[in-house]
Amino acid sequence: MSPTTLPAPPEQGHVTFLGAGPGDPGLLTLRAVEALANADVLVAEHDVLDVVRTHARQGVSEVHTDADTSASSTPGTGTPQLTVVDGASTTAGVPSKRDAAHLVMEAARGGKRVVRAVSGDPGLDAYAAEEMLACASAGVPFEVVPGVATAVGVPAYAGVPLRDAQGTDVRFVDARTASDRCWTEVGASDGTVVVSTTLDSVAAAAGELVSAGRKPDTPLTVTVAGTTTRQRTWTATLGTIAQTLKQAKVLPSPEGGRPVIAVVGERSAAAQRDRLAWFESKPLFGWKVLVPRTKEQAASLSDQLRSYGAVPHEVPTIAVEPPRTPQQMERAVKGLVTGRYEWIAFTSVNAVKAVREKFEEYGLDARAFAGIKVAAVGEQTANALVAFGVKPDLVPSGEQSAAGLLEDWPPYDPVFDPIDRVFLPRADIATETLVAGLIELGWEVDDVTAYRTVRASPPPAETREAIKGGGFDAVLFTSSSTVRNLVGIAGKPHNVTVIACIGPATAKTAEEHGLRVDVMAPEPSVHKLAEALADFGTRRRLAALEAGDPVTRPSERRPGARRRRSTT
Repeated sequence: MSPTTLPAPPEQGHVTFLGAGPGDPGLLTLRAVEALANADVLVAEHDVLDVVRTHARQGVSEVHTDADTSASSTPGTGTPQLTVVDGASTTAGVPSKRDAAHLVMEAARGGKRVVRAVSGDPGLDAYAAEEMLACASAGVPFEVVPGVATAVGVPAYAGVPLRDAQGTDVRFVDARTASDRCWTEVGASDGTVVVSTTLDSVAAAAGELVSAGRKPDTPLTVTVAGTTTRQRTWTATLGTIAQTLKQAKVLPSPEGGRPVIAVVGERSAAAQRDRLAWFESKPLFGWKVLVPRTKEQAASLSDQLRSYGAVPHEVPTIAVEPPRTPQQMERAVKGLVTGRYEWIAFTSVNAVKAVREKFEEYGLDARAFAGIKVAAVGEQTANALVAFGVKPDLVPSGEQSAAGLLEDWPPYDPVFDPIDRVFLPRADIATETLVAGLIELGWEVDDVTAYRTVRASPPPAETREAIKGGGFDAVLFTSSSTVRNLVGIAGKPHNVTVIACIGPATAKTAEEHGLRVDVMAPEPSVHKLAEALADFGTRRRLAALEAGDPVTRPSERRPGARRRRSTT
């Protein structure tokens, strides 16, 4: 009798309940990032969508699904489909949190790796707890990746410690579900109370605590949009918080109020916050900074700006296109292989990219540079070469410019230099400074157009209006062409916007376009430029504090207080 062939059991799915933290993407754990990178299906709440979606793996499509949409792969593509559920939405046809639970189970039963992302920590989310029980009952394997709890993370970012050396008792209360008994218990204690509520209801929560026995003069802090660059914190007492919010012109919200964390207690609030408010004291906290570069070019610069508390907004002003006649570039690259050149000099990342693309077109790699000396202007250009597998032989020791390169470039010596020719791949609009200087040093130069720079398309209307209307706090100009092109495609920045320039030539161009230059980098480096802007922001903040004025961003101008722009 032949053995009976049993059908293969269905592939078992898996669910990861993941805490996305209180809002700062940097608070995601390493395990959370790993789980997101391997997810087939992502079910995320609205308020954490931007935090988690950037870590989804390459090649995964993203859709907002209706309640009857399955989590299967896109038909005919064989590509896992990323399903995103906006759990905060009540729009007809969009899944609710309970619909999301059904979607999680269906996807897991279909063999999918599901990530269920919630704000804060999943252990404090009632819906996540219900979904975990559903998985356990259905025999679906799951794991829990803890996150930074909102009630703990937000006070830390607001500079409000919850405990002191005496071991203060800490109670956590969700005002939206708290019972009378709960209020009575926390009102009878003298410890710190962390209240999760809404901006519209915080005064009512304060009233509940006073009614339960807390003194009206008990200090408290109220933080909205905690751990994000929109964070704002008010310090008051239980008895004065309503008036404090009224004076701050905090208006009622038609949506029922934004979530806030209020910390109540004698030992945790006002006195210490002045010294411990590290996040809101960052030099560019909340500043919206325009970076006229592509996302690829601006990556490290934008990261640096974020470290200062800024919100970078990249707007490309230049588009790079191949040369109109590629034959010259093709001959030069072939000359590299045949030994025509002693040196090759790169003055931009785009030049490195153009040569690298030609190499790949011909099946070459970095080994083709063997025996050729390589020069690079600027840290980013040098890094691009290293990423290609080439370590530059010469980088300017001083100014990172064509002039700085010429300062260190050796003169041609027929005894030591068997070849007298330099390959210079550049943009079509490059200046002649480097070519003239190399010729003066005795070198022959093949000045080759490796790429063309053209003006980029205008940004969206919303961005153009923000530029001209003062919606940006600062703009970083990294070259004269970025000034000309930004003004050309989007208009002139408003006179409240801080203008920061990378060097004297760029500053001169900005002034010629009627802009007042507020900040100039001490040396021509984009990172030094960002550092100089941060120093400017620090000085501006300290001046406001010393004068007893509120610390505001440049875009938060007062009516009638527009600064005059100098004329040239």
